[in-house]
Amino acid sequence: MGLLSPTLPDIDLGQWRRLPQLERLKIQVQHWGEHGFGTPVGAYLFYVIKMIAYVVIPLWIISSSTPGLGTLSEIGSWWTQPIVFQKFVLFTILFEVMGFGCGSGPLTMRFFPPVGGFTYWLRPGTMRLAPWPKRIPLTSGDTRTVFDVLAYAGLLGVLIWGLISDGVAGGIGSAGMLAPSVPIAVIALLILVGLRDKTIFLAARSDQYFVMVIAFLFPFVDMIIALKLVMLAIWWGAATSKLNHHFPFVVAVMISNSPLLPSTWLKRKLYRNFPDDMRPSTFAKFAAHQGTVIEYLLPAILIFSVNSTLTTVVLIGLTIFHLFILSTFPAGVPLEWNLFVIGAAWFLFGNYTGSEYSLWNATSIWPYLIVVALIAGIVVGGTKPQWISFLMGMRYYAGNWATNTWIMRPGVEERLQEEIVKSAPMTKFQLLKLYDEDTSEFMMQKFTAWRSMHSHGRAHMGLISRAVGNREEYVIREGEFLAGAILGWNFGEGHLHNQQLLEALQRTCHFADGDIRVVMIEGQPMHRGTQNYRIVDAATGLIEEGTVAVSDMITRQSWLNETESIPVTVISTTDVAGPR
Repeated sequence: MGLLSPTLPDIDLGQWRRLPQLERLKIQVQHWGEHGFGTPVGAYLFYVIKMIAYVVIPLWIISSSTPGLGTLSEIGSWWTQPIVFQKFVLFTILFEVMGFGCGSGPLTMRFFPPVGGFTYWLRPGTMRLAPWPKRIPLTSGDTRTVFDVLAYAGLLGVLIWGLISDGVAGGIGSAGMLAPSVPIAVIALLILVGLRDKTIFLAARSDQYFVMVIAFLFPFVDMIIALKLVMLAIWWGAATSKLNHHFPFVVAVMISNSPLLPSTWLKRKLYRNFPDDMRPSTFAKFAAHQGTVIEYLLPAILIFSVNSTLTTVVLIGLTIFHLFILSTFPAGVPLEWNLFVIGAAWFLFGNYTGSEYSLWNATSIWPYLIVVALIAGIVVGGTKPQWISFLMGMRYYAGNWATNTWIMRPGVEERLQEEIVKSAPMTKFQLLKLYDEDTSEFMMQKFTAWRSMHSHGRAHMGLISRAVGNREEYVIREGEFLAGAILGWNFGEGHLHNQQLLEALQRTCHFADGDIRVVMIEGQPMHRGTQNYRIVDAATGLIEEGTVAVSDMITRQSWLNETESIPVTVISTTDVAGPR
């Protein structure tokens, strides 16, 4: 492995490209088991530098611009003041909504440039996806206008304004708290921008930080209690979503990608019988269940503890837990998010452990209404996953999300490159600036293999045969990276590259029947043993919809044991022309 050279299997990549698709996939799945994505060293350096910047830059800005605080070298005397946490949340939103956080860099197939975000959303003519274009007036359309650009720029402006503004009297400490006008402006602009483009709203990680900004409007004690409840909802929502058959697959795939775990022996133990049986082993399942227990148990102790020693021990445990997650460089690279959770836990629970900050001491109903809203999101996300983003449902890394596989005729990627307004080339063409064609194609297909290693990935591979006649005649792409190149951001949210995006592209490109077909699989409702699927053509619309049993997914290998299919229950079909 070199600074920019990926770790590749010892095979002739030219010959590999001539193999049948499922044979190519099998080689890549087995390679992932020992080497993960095979990420170049330079990519990890990029993320390490970015994490350092995420911590140092805001602390320097906050200390320099906030009267009543000391210098950066005196951080030990002022980091516990409420305005520091408030401003750090604003900086985190700014960092994320500009594209520097989740979904950035080479591990999300961003190379030139390594971020999307602001490079797209400050550019008129790029594509946007409104959440309810047929229901909310003045939000229809899929092209970014000057108004959209100005609204997004306004959001960046108020975040910067809040970051450098003086505090007003309130809370504890000498620096006060943010003036109410700051969170009000942030809330208003996030809603405005989000109603025009759900991508930006999700990129701001509104599932967490938007709710925290609302809490900034509460009286001080109520604010602290509300923020604690938000943190509890994050941990418990994530833990609840992992009570499924999917999560062990996530753990095996994630740990296999860890650069800090060089032992191929241990990575092989994550699978039942490497390299022939790549389903998660008992060891992987145990690790998955332990993670779920930690996310339930330690936060429960924190939320009720009034003992500073016990609180400190639990905080150390949660710090180790999140540092371990961070060390694996998980898909979507939510590295700064894990750092934020660690810092927020120490700030909220380490500093405010007294009985006066217990859950029962709120002076108003607002903290409890926030937690009710968060619980409602978790319930809806778990039972009606098609209704809301997995982020708003707090189904983080559960392995149970909406996912899409795009199946395209040769030449379609070139059309997307030429005909769609965007601020970065399609992923394939970014890779070609770094590597030869064979290596670039191997890396593109490596993420299809990554998807296939998850439980729902088996269904994707099997449903391809129902979408097109001969899979060998098509280019198969993971939907995440089409969304990233076209929309400017991606973070595992399949609702950003489903039928809404397909229809928007069709209005611009006018594809023929069979040019693009997408296999769309929705997340599994907690009370059902199946996942809904849809096969949609860009030109003719819905071809087929039905369900796939989770039990049929988890018993198969990624390469389907060369059967090329998976059992389904068809709900409806549409007779269309074109390949089947």
